[in-house]
Amino acid sequence: MSARNLPDATYARTRLGSGPGLVVAHGAGSSFANTYGPILDGLAARHTVVGVDYPGSGDTPRATAPLSLDEMADQLVAAAVEEGLETFALHGYSLGGPVAIRAAARHPERVSALVLTATFAYPNNQQALTIRVWRRLAATGDRRLVSEFLFPHALSPQALDAMSAEQLEQVITYAAADIADGTPEHAELASRIDVRDDLAAIRVPTLVISTTVDHLAPPALHRHLAENIADAQLAEIPTGHLPMVERPEEWQNLITGFLAKHESANRTM
Repeated sequence: MSARNLPDATYARTRLGSGPGLVVAHGAGSSFANTYGPILDGLAARHTVVGVDYPGSGDTPRATAPLSLDEMADQLVAAAVEEGLETFALHGYSLGGPVAIRAAARHPERVSALVLTATFAYPNNQQALTIRVWRRLAATGDRRLVSEFLFPHALSPQALDAMSAEQLEQVITYAAADIADGTPEHAELASRIDVRDDLAAIRVPTLVISTTVDHLAPPALHRHLAENIADAQLAEIPTGHLPMVERPEEWQNLITGFLAKHESANRTM
């Protein structure tokens, strides 16, 4: 069905639920489970959810060469097809946004809708500088230090201030344990992402969810996506970069509500 040949699906993958296909692409330094865990039950209640783990995440071996965005996009689509999904909606979070955009541009016959959260087409100077430091810290192997660096950037000030010192210590410790081995490679890829030329090729219903207190992927980058994808809708959620931590139910409802609307429209056509 796709105009491009697909590779063998070699990334570790997960399938949950039943219903229309929803293929998800996780964030850098994370995994399928860690990005989507708090909302998986809600997503899988009405969708067949398929996600992969990037090299160095979950059960996918770490890469021995720089990551390729085209390969990651093709692997995402190949996993969906292997799981029996011929067409599907795509959701991309953070680094998963460019992965999903590239997948939609390379395999348009398969994609019925696109949802993008806390993501970007290219890193602006603010994000590029943050990624540079993050990558260097990750390369040291000191996960605790990486976690301490990321939390003031990833959570909104309100979420941070709502925690006691003990709670903050626990959260940083737990987050450090979940940092993916492949984080240096993920960050290196994020530093050279540029899918601006792909945006004009997106011709499916698209929702851009802007995390409005986001210091890792600044809201200006979210608005850029909404302004440069034809007829894209923009929704806002008042969180930092981690809506799955700060407002998981609201995040899930934005995703599933948008998809339900367009799935219903497709059934009546």
